[in-house]
Amino acid sequence: MSHKLPRRARLVLYGVLLVLLVPFVFPTWWMVTSSLKPASEIFAFPPSLWPDDPGFGAYERVFDLQPFAQQYWNSMYIAVVVTVGTLAVSSMAGYAFARIRFRGQNALFLVVLTGLLIPSEVTIVPLFQMFNDWGMTDTHWPLVLVPVVGAPSVLATFIMRQFFIALPGELEEAARMDGLGRFAIYWRIALPLARPALAAVGIFTFLHSWNLYLEPIVYLSTPEKFTLPQALTQFTDSYGGPMWDVQLAAASLTALPVLAVFVFAQRQFVEGLAHTGLK
Repeated sequence: MSHKLPRRARLVLYGVLLVLLVPFVFPTWWMVTSSLKPASEIFAFPPSLWPDDPGFGAYERVFDLQPFAQQYWNSMYIAVVVTVGTLAVSSMAGYAFARIRFRGQNALFLVVLTGLLIPSEVTIVPLFQMFNDWGMTDTHWPLVLVPVVGAPSVLATFIMRQFFIALPGELEEAARMDGLGRFAIYWRIALPLARPALAAVGIFTFLHSWNLYLEPIVYLSTPEKFTLPQALTQFTDSYGGPMWDVQLAAASLTALPVLAVFVFAQRQFVEGLAHTGLK
């Protein structure tokens, strides 16, 4: 039986939520409004919440100073490829660990989980040497291969395994009676039921790839091949100082896909984690 809060209690609750919302919303508001200000007005005191004379000159300079459109495309297609590849690898690995019994299964899964304990900074040097020997430095291959088949996909595999473990065994038995093989059961039965978990994995994989910073600055050296986090550091003046208005304009453009994913996929992300039993 549900109980509705009294009107006064609801008003107090909404007021508290609005106050708690300020630390999260204000930085984004300041970033967007400051990108519309001249550089001299950004750090004026007292600060203003809206520019006196808003303009889009900083946004034009973003594309004049760097190949920002190409860099935007680099980040977008890399994030999409990494997301699709991680979904494919983690769903198959998670299904195998959850539904296929074989000798050493638990021990092998523990070995896979150790990937969560190894920071990326520890492996970045040997990985760079390996890709350098293969002639893949200053290309996007390391930014795709490492997240898909390396340690970053371990968490995705764990989430998919937790979901597939909860599937009733009767579904597989009925599918076998209908003549389906192992891969057909995975493709036609398990995978469609795993949409909440796939949504959660897809969302955090896309955001992780979109915000990746360390790996691009290690592997890439050509501006036309930069991704957005790396490109944001390149907007400097002749003395090496930051061009604040241009950097904020570029950061505002960079944040658009992240905000879109958060707004449109927040419910799917929460439901996906809830279905996997993660807190």
